[in-house]
Amino acid sequence: MTTITRNYTVDGMTCGHCKASVEEEIGGITGVTSVDAELSTGTVTVTGEDLDDSTVADAVAEAGYSIRS
Repeated sequence: MTTITRNYTVDGMTCGHCKASVEEEIGGITGVTSVDAELSTGTVTVTGEDLDDSTVADAVAEAGYSIRS
């Protein structure tokens, strides 16, 4: 397995609760080792093994947000 880091732009994160929800959902993905959401930029940095973009997008959607294409 390969550890990689990817950045995603998430629409709609405006507060600490938003940030926590997104980090919690992405952090629950098997293989994810680190998640850091930045409210000021709407960017989420995810580190993990064999990350799958669609799985991350699904987790973000579960938190109630979407990844900007």
